[in-house]
Amino acid sequence: HPRFGIPNLMLYIVAGNVIVYLLMMFTQANDANALAFLTLNTSAVLKGELWRIITYVFVPTSSGIFWLLISLYFYYWIGSTLERQWGTAKFTLYYISGVLLTAVGVLIASLISGQSYTVAGSYYVNLSMFFAFAFLFPDTQVLLFFIVPIKMKWLAYLDAALFVFGVITMSFPLNLLPVVAVLNYLVYC
Repeated sequence: HPRFGIPNLMLYIVAGNVIVYLLMMFTQANDANALAFLTLNTSAVLKGELWRIITYVFVPTSSGIFWLLISLYFYYWIGSTLERQWGTAKFTLYYISGVLLTAVGVLIASLISGQSYTVAGSYYVNLSMFFAFAFLFPDTQVLLFFIVPIKMKWLAYLDAALFVFGVITMSFPLNLLPVVAVLNYLVYC
């Protein structure tokens, strides 16, 4: 439906990452696990802490402020471009389906192994968003390490190779997580 969707969703995701990063910096001296209630933890979700299905997206994947800002800017740029290309409703559905598929993947892996897994950050959701961007705009150039111009399709090939290598080297059922998390890319593209 055209009215469905969260306009400028990536701005909220980026702002949430910055806020959680700042909170992590302020609480790190007192308690390193003060914000652990935001991570996706299967045993906690099964005990009724359902907010974790969404809030893990706001946990930053980069620990250094420089790389965090670079990655957040990059994903904001990719997400806002996809939102303009697809429309707010389709982009929101794409991103939220990636978030939910990641949660489903973690739950499936936990049920198969009998272990509780924890996910912090939206690495695979952002990876599927990057693949969608590279699929739609393969000749767009970015500066690798701020020096070397490279087309998105070559970065996507490199990321796909690293993704496949990572899936192959992970143990079962943990390797289901990345595969399930990028299923939204296969559905949309």
